[in-house]
Amino acid sequence: MPLLRTYKLFISHAWDYNEDYYRLTNFLDTYSHFRWENLSVPEHDPVHTVNELEYELRNRMRPAHLFIILAGMYVPHREWIDFEIHFARRIGRPILGIKPWGSERIPLAVQNAADEIVNWNSHSIVSAIRNLALPR
Repeated sequence: MPLLRTYKLFISHAWDYNEDYYRLTNFLDTYSHFRWENLSVPEHDPVHTVNELEYELRNRMRPAHLFIILAGMYVPHREWIDFEIHFARRIGRPILGIKPWGSERIPLAVQNAADEIVNWNSHSIVSAIRNLALPR
């Protein structure tokens, strides 16, 4: 079997809204023949000021092959997700939007920013990552 590519992914999330984040990371961790590196800011190593968070987000997003937005968290965290979307666009990163579990509607800002939007389905998510991610 050939070596698997490791996809470097930045997943937009907030620690007070982490159920979907952990569901997604579990999908990715358990998907057969798929390797990934999580570039998101870890919960165990939080930052404390706005300037520190902006700095940390930029540094973690730069090496990413793809930026992922969990669309269900957009409204309560609009300011930060907009910051991440604008930075992802500025550095030329593709954006994958994931619809909230069991929902058909997503915020217009996510619809406009995403290169592709998929449902909560591990096969759809992994296929979109493989199709959208920047080359190594």
